[in-house]
Amino acid sequence: MATDTGQPVLLTEPSPGVRLLTLNRPGIRNAMTAELTAAWDEALATVRADPDARCLVVTGTGTSFCAGADLSWLDQAEDDATIDRLRERMLPFYRSWLAPRELRIPVIAAVNGPTVGAGVCLALACDLRVAGPSARFSTPFVYLGTHGGMGATWLLPEAIGVPRARDMLFTGRELSAQEALSWGLVGEVADPVLDRSLALAARIAAAGPIAVRLTKTGLAQSAAGLEASLQWEAMAQPVTMTTADIHEGIAAVRQGRSPRFSGR
Repeated sequence: MATDTGQPVLLTEPSPGVRLLTLNRPGIRNAMTAELTAAWDEALATVRADPDARCLVVTGTGTSFCAGADLSWLDQAEDDATIDRLRERMLPFYRSWLAPRELRIPVIAAVNGPTVGAGVCLALACDLRVAGPSARFSTPFVYLGTHGGMGATWLLPEAIGVPRARDMLFTGRELSAQEALSWGLVGEVADPVLDRSLALAARIAAAGPIAVRLTKTGLAQSAAGLEASLQWEAMAQPVTMTTADIHEGIAAVRQGRSPRFSGR
């Protein structure tokens, strides 16, 4: 059995512009304990403040990606565990683990093994998802006697549509990596999953960083409709057209070489 040693979250720089965040509690299948949550928050704050970070990859140590919320979060037996007090605990917890949606840079989930409940929501909070062959996805909240949390009732329909979200949430169905691919829950299946995810991250890191950040923002507000997107793009595209990077990109195309974007 894997032992939990070292830092609960590992943050490394595998290539220029790419940051790798690894959940490092394999003995508990990287469940979202208070310790892991605090370390996750600290690591994301470091990434957020890093001006050279252009793409983040999230994965897990051991055979699991993330087993979801630690059961102690759900089994509240204290006399003072009122609905209001539980809600006050849940909202910050949700927001901590959904923070990839708020990062300015794209985030890739390298799902290296089973992911359950809130772990699925963590993967869905990432912009791209790559599954390894041993990845499994399930949201069996109701079979623990609890309602889904961490945005499950919004994130699943966004990714796979309402009918399939109902299927996963009502039946607790476990999807294999290939089923997750066919349902649209992940973008691809790769082995080794981390190598493929880091290669994707390196490709994104090589793109124009200002354009990438603005594209992530544009996608986040696209649910407001076509007109809202047109209004956003009519502002965001001119922003990029005033940067040095667009001149570098055009020059690279004309000269038949790879661009070297500076983020200016």
